[in-house]
Amino acid sequence: MVRMFLRNVRVGLIIQFDTQDLGFHIMGNGISKLNLNCHVKNSIGEQNLYELDDFHSHKLDHYCYKVLKAATGKFCNKNLAGQGGCGDVYKGWIDYRAKDSAKPGHGLTVAVKRIKKEGVQGIDEWRNELKILSSFKHPNVVKLLGYCAEGMHRMLVFEFISNGSLEENLSRECSMELNWRKRIKIAKGLARGLEYLHTMDRPVIHRDIKSANILLDNVSFQLSSHIPHNLFSFQIDFNPKIADFGLSRFGPQGDKSHVSTLVLGSKGYFAPEYIGTGHLTLKTDVYSLGVVLLEILSGLKAVKRYPNGKLTELAHWARPYLNDRKELHCVIDKRIVKNLDVEEANEFATIIQQCLSVDPRKRPTMTQVLHSLDRLERNMDRWNYNFGNGHVLTKQYHNIL
Repeated sequence: MVRMFLRNVRVGLIIQFDTQDLGFHIMGNGISKLNLNCHVKNSIGEQNLYELDDFHSHKLDHYCYKVLKAATGKFCNKNLAGQGGCGDVYKGWIDYRAKDSAKPGHGLTVAVKRIKKEGVQGIDEWRNELKILSSFKHPNVVKLLGYCAEGMHRMLVFEFISNGSLEENLSRECSMELNWRKRIKIAKGLARGLEYLHTMDRPVIHRDIKSANILLDNVSFQLSSHIPHNLFSFQIDFNPKIADFGLSRFGPQGDKSHVSTLVLGSKGYFAPEYIGTGHLTLKTDVYSLGVVLLEILSGLKAVKRYPNGKLTELAHWARPYLNDRKELHCVIDKRIVKNLDVEEANEFATIIQQCLSVDPRKRPTMTQVLHSLDRLERNMDRWNYNFGNGHVLTKQYHNIL
């Protein structure tokens, strides 16, 4: 069974959440106008919490509770794919055309995110994710297939993706799958998805960009040739998809420079000014992206917890090494250092440095980040890959974190 739950810490200034994030593996569509009255019981009693309407989007399928219950084997533990503070994720199978359940191994494999009935946090994130993901679609953003809003039941249905998260793939000690070129392609795909979010008519700030929320998919294509009946097939491995939009917000409009919010997200990925002011901007996502790019370069987690409870953030630890190119090798993942040209490493480190600037005004836009990664990939094709001529990074390592 594919491990799909992603361990991470989501925190807030007023309320601190110490949860396992819902790392579901997914894809999906949009939604037309909805009017959903959600009633949940909480400590205050039963309240009419939300109405969803006026979405500028495509059709989104509504699934009844009975169908999703059957599709997941009555939400049995065998199909449990992830757990979190707001709900659980189950693997299931549906007949997509009939909008009915299917036998395991038949039909479309889906991930069903089932929100817990008690409390309002999960319902809030359910509504927010539904609202955000129903307004657009992009190959580097998870795709929503449908939803359930029946009685007390609130669920989201996504296409199941079995390759796991970027965090999981980077943490596999024996895995050599994520070579340097694949890591650059993942970084580009992530930047491309974020650029799309940031340049929409109404920009979206993800607010919780982290390696656990980047899912890796295999995408297959078929292209017809000029020769009749000839088809060429090819596959893109580890195509990144941005997931978990529960904390996302639409960006500032008009003459506003930011959105004021409670500070929520994941430790290790917070932009300094966001922690200090609660002001959410597009540059908040850029800082978080810088941390993810640093994880891609180093293979290390954004936060390390020591036995004594002390926490060390990767961005703080790595900053001196990023600033001193003679010491940059201390940050490089030893699994890729043999095939990594020093010029490539320096250029990638420069992009990371820019994203991690303490002053948000000095951080690049997501479009600029994407252009920089594009230029790096083009340069990689031109540079000499003769690793025996002393152009690769030296094999020296410090004690990491």
